[in-house]
Amino acid sequence: SESTEYASGEEQLMAEDRIAVSGVVGSTPKHVVTAEGLAITSFRLASTARRYDRAAQEWIDGDTNWFTVTAFRSLAMNVAASVAKGERVAVHGKLRIRPWSSGERSGTEVEIEADSIGHDLTWGTSQFTRSISRAAADRRDEQQAASAAAVPDSSEDAAAVPDGWSVAG
Repeated sequence: SESTEYASGEEQLMAEDRIAVSGVVGSTPKHVVTAEGLAITSFRLASTARRYDRAAQEWIDGDTNWFTVTAFRSLAMNVAASVAKGERVAVHGKLRIRPWSSGERSGTEVEIEADSIGHDLTWGTSQFTRSISRAAADRRDEQQAASAAAVPDSSEDAAAVPDGWSVAG
């Protein structure tokens, strides 16, 4: 198997150009966790410009741009659990454009290092579920355990809370 090497070298300083793209997830998202524990999820995104042709009274597809979208850490885990091939998404992140060569072949890689990814609600609905970090979940569990220990066991001893809610054991 041939290895791919970037024509301009591995170390390259680039401006942090930002981009927002909407399109269709063109590949099944690939999720990996490195030996160091870094979560990474990537997929291909197809974005096709469309315009309305008034004379023909129909929408006409333009050229399709393809991007490799890469997400890290908690965004990577959420994307792996939420996004599937064929779904329409909106992506915002850092644009990376690099030439590459492999043997006699060469081309240009266009990648987006995602800051945020979400379903494009122009095309459908979605239901949001907030995720929390492991540390935050541990703090929540400790607080719930401390609260449960402080609350009386019988409903007769329920304590009134200033906001009008009551806490019962």
